[in-house]
Amino acid sequence: MTRFRPCIDLHLGRVKQIVGASFTDDLSNTFVESSNNKTIVNHISNHSASDFASLYAKDNLTGGHMILLGLKSASESAAIKALQSFPGGLQIGGGITIENGKRWLDYGASKVIVTSWLFSQEGNFNNERLKSLSGFLGKESIVVDLSCKIEKSNPETWRVMKDHWQTPTNLIINKETLSGLSEYCSEFLVHSADFEGKCQGIDELLVQYLGEHCPIPITYAGGVNSMLDLELIDRLSKGRVDVTIGSALDLFGGGLIKYKDCISWNNRNQSKN
Repeated sequence: MTRFRPCIDLHLGRVKQIVGASFTDDLSNTFVESSNNKTIVNHISNHSASDFASLYAKDNLTGGHMILLGLKSASESAAIKALQSFPGGLQIGGGITIENGKRWLDYGASKVIVTSWLFSQEGNFNNERLKSLSGFLGKESIVVDLSCKIEKSNPETWRVMKDHWQTPTNLIINKETLSGLSEYCSEFLVHSADFEGKCQGIDELLVQYLGEHCPIPITYAGGVNSMLDLELIDRLSKGRVDVTIGSALDLFGGGLIKYKDCISWNNRNQSKN
């Protein structure tokens, strides 16, 4: 059954909800109302990452992810405190490489999420890097982020993006990609960059495709705006795709979905199993 997984997005040490495809690595700590090459921030929380991690621990919400956005050093202290508040309960991503991956696991991350490091500056995938990371950390400790955008020429083709979803890569999400990469990681994380942060519904074709062809656990994010979307993801993927929710959730200033309803959803599905 589809499971709700929590998330924490950290920017300059604060928990925020940012429209990912708008991210420009600026150092602004304020809201921006229009894109115009500016980062669009939907919400800045008054609670720390550690506060959120403690809440997730209380509700036994494992398998969620924490992403460090922008200047990583500005969020490192907050991220470490959050991991210590929920040891083994959160995955971490944002600037993960073979040089720092073990350090984050030692801090208490359950897994590391790797993205841009797997590609050249031009966006060419380097499978040897993934093999090396898997050999060093073990595949069970690795999540590969396949966040993507829809190809303009074909709405049923998704191109993996890097650098905060600003740079297209040569990697396409298809059966072969999912099968090949699954040899060196234990999970995938997929943000639909065309839908993420907009609260206007999910990429139904992508969810269905992932449910049909993904051989390992996978979490989808992007556009969820009601509890009905959780039911839709469960149905389209035959329960094989989990979901995380950002801007629509009341924890992050949203008015469309209540966190307590997501907890109830998980509890109902768990009792069915």
